[in-house]
Amino acid sequence: MFAARRLLLSCKQGANQAASFLRGKKNCRRRIQSANYSQSTRQGTTHGRTDLNPLPVGTAQTFSRSRARYAAPALALGFTGFLAFLHYNDERRAVPKGQPSSSNSSGCGCGSNTTVRGPIIGGPFTLMSTQNKVVTEKDLRDKWVLLYFGYSFSPDVGPEQLKMISKAVDKLESNHDKKVLPVFVTLDPVRDTPSHLHAYLKEFDDRILGLTGSASAMRQMAQEYRVYFKKVQEDGDDYLVDTSHNMYLLNPKMEVVRCFGVEYNPGDLSQEVLKEVTSASQ
Repeated sequence: MFAARRLLLSCKQGANQAASFLRGKKNCRRRIQSANYSQSTRQGTTHGRTDLNPLPVGTAQTFSRSRARYAAPALALGFTGFLAFLHYNDERRAVPKGQPSSSNSSGCGCGSNTTVRGPIIGGPFTLMSTQNKVVTEKDLRDKWVLLYFGYSFSPDVGPEQLKMISKAVDKLESNHDKKVLPVFVTLDPVRDTPSHLHAYLKEFDDRILGLTGSASAMRQMAQEYRVYFKKVQEDGDDYLVDTSHNMYLLNPKMEVVRCFGVEYNPGDLSQEVLKEVTSASQ
């Protein structure tokens, strides 16, 4: 009898110990899960929003390192592209926005019958004459102006254009008693100093007003008058300037009314200028 009671008591104690062990293990798992959930919730919460599927800590760190590794090259590439855009925009100038009625062979948007409508081209400028005097757009008002962009070291097109301008101005004055002021604006201010430009233009026509200035001033005027230019074939101080050779006719209000290309000859140029001058006086 005593042995039976002792056996029953031992069984109860064993059962109680087993139950206690199981309850403790279960509570331990709950505490671990609760702690993991709290940590994951803190890591996965952004601005009050809980990520229901947070990444493990190791995976998140790996993702962060990967993103940092690719961010630097992307920023460098973007900055390089921005600099390239600025350089291209600085060098490559737009062409005039006139309404040509025939094909353009000059590459500057100036066809054989191009009329510029509206205040599209031009703007204020401050340059230096070959006499070392400051010249602005205000000094050219009340005159008809034939404005040409070039440079004195041009081996072929530049000299031919200056000869044509000189002959056309002669025809307008001698045959029609119309005065037009020829103006030469250099696109190479480093080499075309006032004294050098004066000697160069004197070989063609004393009436041509030569204008030069700082590189920034020339660049600004080229932008305002939609002139394309770029240094090419550079070899130290020896280089050429690729340019659109724009030539404009400006009325006494300093408004661009015509754009001429390199395909003109002196007779055609003088006739087209005469049409505009005569039409404006009627």
